[in-house]
Order: sequence, then structure tokens, then C-alpha cells
Amino acid sequence: MKYIRQFGIILGVTCAGEACRYLIPLPVPAGIYGLLILLALLAFKVIRLEQVKEAGTFLIEIMPVMFIPAAAGLVTSWEQISGIVLPLCVIVPFTTCFVMFAAGKATDYMIEKKKGKRDE
Repeated sequence: MKYIRQFGIILGVTCAGEACRYLIPLPVPAGIYGLLILLALLAFKVIRLEQVKEAGTFLIEIMPVMFIPAAAGLVTSWEQISGIVLPLCVIVPFTTCFVMFAAGKATDYMIEKKKGKRDE
């Protein structure tokens, strides 16, 4: 029952993100709204981490499986993307490395910030 409640909370936040996408006229994906809502709920302690931790961990563990439909979509739309394969082969590795670098620096910053709070 605990897992159903946790998935329900995550699903509710996801639905709220979908609603925000329709209500706010910005070109922001619903998933980003959902993540921001969940972050705010966790930051303001409306939801405790323990209330969504196991379901979130499960979803992260099965994340590679979620990329299979996207890969199948690329295979079926090969005719449309065949003209831009070379630019994609340059842009995708570059942006992937950039995102990994930025995420690593943000993580380092947060770890250092957390260590600084403990030292005080």
C-alpha cells in the first residue's frame, strides 16, 4: 500500500505539471513543471522525502527501459532525420558532455554548500 501511495503522489504532481503546461503560456514541458512543483513541495516540507523515496528510486532504476520507445521512434523516422545525421553526430556528444559537466559542477556546489552548513 505504501508504494501505491508514493506512486499516487508522484502521479498527482505529474498531473499538476500537465495542468500548468496548459494554464501557463510558456514553451516549457509539463515534466519540468512537475519537477519544479515536486521540488517546491519537498523544499517547503509539504511532502517529506520518505513519502516518495522508494517509488522515485524504482523509477530511476527502470529509466533505461523508458528510452526503448524513443529509440524505436528514431528507427521508424530514419527517413526524416537522415539528412541531418552528421550535425546530430556532432551536436549530441557535445551537448551531452556539456550537460554532464554542468550537472557535475552543480552537484559539487551543493555538496560543498552542505558541508559548509555542517561546519557552522
